[in-house]
Amino acid sequence: MVEPETFLFLADLATNNRKAWMDAHREERDDALRNFTGIAMTLHDYADRFDPYVAEAKFKPKQSFSKFFQDARDRVGPGLYRTDVDVFANAGNPAEDVGYYLHIEPGNCHAGAGLFHPSKAALARMRRHLLDDPQGLEDVTTDPEFKVAFPDGIVTRKLLGAVPDGFDSKGPAAPYLKMIGLGCRKDIPDALLLDDNVIDLLIETFRSASPLVRYFD
Repeated sequence: MVEPETFLFLADLATNNRKAWMDAHREERDDALRNFTGIAMTLHDYADRFDPYVAEAKFKPKQSFSKFFQDARDRVGPGLYRTDVDVFANAGNPAEDVGYYLHIEPGNCHAGAGLFHPSKAALARMRRHLLDDPQGLEDVTTDPEFKVAFPDGIVTRKLLGAVPDGFDSKGPAAPYLKMIGLGCRKDIPDALLLDDNVIDLLIETFRSASPLVRYFD
């Protein structure tokens, strides 16, 4: 699934996060991009086993994984480039809709479902849904299968110190309204992702995460 050279490239990029280095390693970068494209195609090929909506969706492999270059307004960390990549299996727009993902980062790989970098419009839609149906999300997170697959429950990349102005700070949705994007994740050892048979684990993980995707549909 993930080629050893891809892990090596990401690890080297983490310690050489500058344009001159990236320009000098375009061949390795392009090989990694081909690997991500292949992974995206594989996830889509198997989507009928975890989400028929994804299986039936129009699919553009090269638009199904995050890009290395970081715009200044979206930058995570001091580097010019992301040193991790998310490969998506999504029935809509990966930047706008909750979907499935495989996060590839040496020593920090995981898979699950969510929308961790929502646009302002997508974040507003998520918050409206949380307000309209807080019990629906509670039903997802308390489901036994979901709890076993994702013991950390709902996680986020960024947590606000308080509920945004205009929202009920004591309502059942309050903990999630403080999240800038959210989802669930299952850690996967790097070594497992080197084996093509890991697709069975990913299918099982995505199937367990599918109620969260359906909640936000």
